[in-house]
Amino acid sequence: MVRKAVIPAAGLGTRFLPATKATPKEMLPVVDRPAIQYVVEEAAAAGFDDILLITGRNKRALEDHFDRAYELEQALAQRGDAGRLDEIRRSAELAHIHYVRQGDPRGLGHAVLQAADHVGQEPFAVLLGDDLIDERDHLLSRMIEVRKQRGGSVIALMRMVREALPLYGVADVAPTDEPDVMRVLDLVEKPPADQAPSDYAVIGRYVLDPAVFSVLEVTPPGRSGEIQLTDALRVLATLPPEQGGGVHGIVFTGRRYDTGDKLGWLQATIRLAVRRPDLGDGLRTWLRDFVGDDFPDGDR
Repeated sequence: MVRKAVIPAAGLGTRFLPATKATPKEMLPVVDRPAIQYVVEEAAAAGFDDILLITGRNKRALEDHFDRAYELEQALAQRGDAGRLDEIRRSAELAHIHYVRQGDPRGLGHAVLQAADHVGQEPFAVLLGDDLIDERDHLLSRMIEVRKQRGGSVIALMRMVREALPLYGVADVAPTDEPDVMRVLDLVEKPPADQAPSDYAVIGRYVLDPAVFSVLEVTPPGRSGEIQLTDALRVLATLPPEQGGGVHGIVFTGRRYDTGDKLGWLQATIRLAVRRPDLGDGLRTWLRDFVGDDFPDGDR
């Protein structure tokens, strides 16, 4: 059983300065919820009740957000504002959420390693906060299913244009008997576009065998002097199944919102807002006036 989820949230958020000077990047709103809440909601919807957030300094706002706010709840109750009262209570009731500090931010692999004591010898999921997966697309559930069928670790892949590949880890893959499942032969972290082994980029969802911890413990710093999760997955791909080895990739063709930079964050906010029954009609009308008649009627 895959019961626990890990969400690394210790980054400095430098791409969003000065907004993130005093506010964690994960707390920046996408429409009217902080980005981190979408990720926790996704984990909860996939059946994870035990969620560990890997945090760092100046991240106390994350703990406050997923805690009860009794004074605010009382004020809303006195006003009879049941809708907003339900919303703020909901964030505190999504799952059992735990926290551990990364301390020295030494890369994604190092952040995942901080979860070893909490996870123990169980498979677990890792969700990166910059990638929001639409609630209509059940990526995590499919990844868990493949882990049960094939063992080892499972990563999420998306086909990207070549120009975008230097921003991602890229997988060398071989097909399996299922069209959406690939066997991962190798991985390269942020390769030059002309040296990428394929156009399958790794996006921020993983279901990992606990063997990854022992590999991460001996993984040397790689690109940018950080301990890369990609490097540990390369090792796991070569290990036999009895040692927790084997890596498969799910080819995701659904709706993903990349909030890792300002443009992606703006696009995610607009795409999610036009779906809202309370905002969509007004926003769509305004966008047509602003950008012309080419704005689509449907959701993209």
